[in-house]
Amino acid sequence: MEGKEVYQCKWLFGIMDKRYHKRHALALAISAVTSLMLLINPALTSRLIDEVIVAQNPEPLLGLLLAMLAFKVLRECLRYYMVISLETTSQNTLFNLRRKLFEKLQYQDMQFFGRHRTGDLMTRLSADMDWCRHFLSYMDYQVVDCVFMFVSTLTYFFLVSWKLTLALFVVTPVLMIITKLYSSRVRPKFMSMRERLAEMNTAAQENIAGTRVVKAFAREDYEKERFDERSRAFRDANLEINKMWLSFYPFIELLANMMTLITLFLGGFFIIQGELTPGELTIFTSLSWALSNPMRNLGNLINDLQRFATSASKVMEIYYSRPGIEDRKDAVDMPAMRGEVEFRGVSFSHGKKVILDDVSFHIRPGQTLAIMGPTGAGKTTVIQLISRFYDVSAGEILVDGMDVRRWKLDQLRRGIGTATQDVFLFSDTVEGNVAFGDQDLTLDDVRDFARRADADGFVSRMPEGYDTIIGERGVGLSGGQRQRIALARALAMRPAILVMDDTTSAVDMETERYIQEQLRNLPFPCTKIVIAQRISSVRDADLILVIQDGRIAQRGTHEELIRVPGYYYETYALQNDLPPEPACARPAQEGGIC
Repeated sequence: MEGKEVYQCKWLFGIMDKRYHKRHALALAISAVTSLMLLINPALTSRLIDEVIVAQNPEPLLGLLLAMLAFKVLRECLRYYMVISLETTSQNTLFNLRRKLFEKLQYQDMQFFGRHRTGDLMTRLSADMDWCRHFLSYMDYQVVDCVFMFVSTLTYFFLVSWKLTLALFVVTPVLMIITKLYSSRVRPKFMSMRERLAEMNTAAQENIAGTRVVKAFAREDYEKERFDERSRAFRDANLEINKMWLSFYPFIELLANMMTLITLFLGGFFIIQGELTPGELTIFTSLSWALSNPMRNLGNLINDLQRFATSASKVMEIYYSRPGIEDRKDAVDMPAMRGEVEFRGVSFSHGKKVILDDVSFHIRPGQTLAIMGPTGAGKTTVIQLISRFYDVSAGEILVDGMDVRRWKLDQLRRGIGTATQDVFLFSDTVEGNVAFGDQDLTLDDVRDFARRADADGFVSRMPEGYDTIIGERGVGLSGGQRQRIALARALAMRPAILVMDDTTSAVDMETERYIQEQLRNLPFPCTKIVIAQRISSVRDADLILVIQDGRIAQRGTHEELIRVPGYYYETYALQNDLPPEPACARPAQEGGIC
């Protein structure tokens, strides 16, 4: 093994729970001992031939046979315990590692998930993790077996006949050169194969997640070809590695078989010369496989070690990753959130693209802020910055007078309830989805918040009511129904700040009016931030912001903004079939009046 593989092996053993260290070490020690025990029966066989068969003396026969049987049974029992121990320690290590990696993923920031594809992350949690387990349960003891088997057999051979041993040992350097050459060539191939696997899994994941879009556009054939292309690339990468191995394997097999030929030819010659007994030659013939097998297995072990190294590097990347957004050292424990929000000269850039530029506003606890603007103007970014999904590039955001970067993330986000247009519901009951943010809610509380979101009516008509299992992403529900359950989920947190990003875009006007009335009479104090394109959704807000090209183009109340030209009045006029300019902007002879 080279430096990279050694480092990854040390890392894997290092993260193993200390409770399993001794048991795993004992299992590897048993592997070494049982490898040494392979020498016993050939030694007894040598005595059987020389002292019983050649000497025509049956007296030691029974004792030798019983000893051979006893050592065989003992070795198999030890090997059984060894395998069970390795499986136990490897499975428990994999369990702890998978749990640790999943925990890491829970606390990563949004930029991390923007950089990594879902299919790639799934591959790391499944196939890559399994190669880590495979190393602990199989590869490490195979390495121990091969090393101890080769060294102990070679030593024993030297004690029996150093001349014959040297003749056999000549083959070894040639094998080492071939193995080194193969190892250097195959490593990049495994890296490429690992990437092809991730791409194939990503294609499958995206297709399954977007199956409605695929069917809506009748793109099944296109998706099939797209997946076939990824699958074909993965297949070709596998075949390329296998072809490379097969190009080296005949040389390894030839060298291993040469050892048998050397043993028979020189062994027979040494018997004729009187330098070797028939029993001693039997030792060489019965144990020559103990020298050739490690050579045969070396290629497979290198294959496995290269796969392990490639997979372990991907796992370690997540294991050692740290979120760019986390609790700062100077984060403070804050009292219950009141809901005051202030932006002071906030700018935010994603790479070289400026999303927000010098945005400032202030809303007091209990007030309602509405944000409007064209698609891509930066509206959603405003609410993501409040929850600190991203950190500002310049300026500061204050919640209750404290910079959000000094809030503890858990406290900050628990005080903010979010309902978005793109609703994600879990494969759980309606009750479980509504109570997702507060598992201590009673069914009566769940029903109350569902009623305020106008969801109680259609949920109660479901076959199993609030115990109805919702399919993944809310399959089986209409867009409006999903939005109302998402709103109920946000309300159930009793947030100090309620964020609604086009939450009622898929409901009718009557339902929207009912929800707005309920939001005005919540049983807890709540600051509301509403992103919407309907004037009916924002007209009662205490402050309305119009964001265009990342800047605040207009601000004011509904009554103020409908009096001046701009995006707000244009939207208002379009939705109410009014002239394209407000009255104050028209000449008096055309009916202009303020």
